[in-house]
This record gives sequence, C-alpha cells and structure tokens, in this order.
Amino acid sequence: MRLDRISIEAYDDRWPALFEEQRRLVEPVLRPWLARPVEHVGSTSVPGLPAKAIIDMAAIVRDHDAVAAAFDELAALDWVTAPEPGEREARKWSLCHPTVERRSHHLHVVEESSDGWRTWLAFRDHLRTTPADRDEYARIKRELAAADDQDRPAYRAGKAPFITGVLAKLER
Repeated sequence: MRLDRISIEAYDDRWPALFEEQRRLVEPVLRPWLARPVEHVGSTSVPGLPAKAIIDMAAIVRDHDAVAAAFDELAALDWVTAPEPGEREARKWSLCHPTVERRSHHLHVVEESSDGWRTWLAFRDHLRTTPADRDEYARIKRELAAADDQDRPAYRAGKAPFITGVLAKLER
C-alpha cells in the first residue's frame, strides 16, 4: 500500500544523479538478462518537467520469467518486488527502493517482446525536445494532483488522453 500522496514537485537537478546511483547498483545484477542498458524513464527523466519525486527506471530483459532469479540479489540492495495488476500478462515486474510504501525509485522490468517500453522511451524523448508539450503535461499533472492527491487511478486516467495524443502524433 502506498502511503505517499501525489505531490508534484518542481524539476530537481539531482534526479539524473539519483537515477545513476541506483542504475550502477542494479544493472550489474540484471546484466545476464538485459537486452539493453537500464533507462531513466518517466517524468523525472525530462529536464524541466515537474514530477512526483520517484525515479522511474526501465530494465528491458530478454526473458521475463528468467530474470526473477535476480530478485534475491536485488533485495540485498533494498529493492523489493511490488506486484501490480496486469503485470504477468504484460510480461513485466515492478520493484521499489527502498520500500513499496515510501519508494524513492521504481524499477520496471519488462520483457523486450513487450511493446510498452518503446512508448515510454518515445514519450520521454518527445517531452525532452518539445517544451510546449512538456509544459502542457506539467499543467495536467498539477491539475490532477490538486483535484485529489490520493486517487492514483484517477491521476493515471487523467493523464492518459494527453499521452495517447502525443504518441498518436509520433506515429504519423
């Protein structure tokens, strides 16, 4: 159970270093299964974008089931599994650091064959290069958090039309 509220903070220049600090720890553990380097994704990966101060990381692996062998070693680094609905079908695992309830980092481990991670990177890269869309996304996030800072499903659903619209533009 999450104990933190949805709090959108101004962009923090320390976020890339906080990502890098944990990437240096988890990437060697995951290396036997990785299809590519661990990526910084989500709003904290976009310079200038206000965000929840949770560093999202994506580990793209070749085999969803096999990577579970790394979980004990990740647990020794204070990474705990945090199952989410639909993950098995999506060939995805979620891990949090240092706890599920008060996470500072969220590691999304997803199988390379899944399409989801490609959209995470495309959306991130678009916001990094398109300040108007970055600013509009920030406005939406702040508005949703102000409406109800505890309703995570409503927060995610409220962002979805904007994200879908950006991704549709990128497909053209």
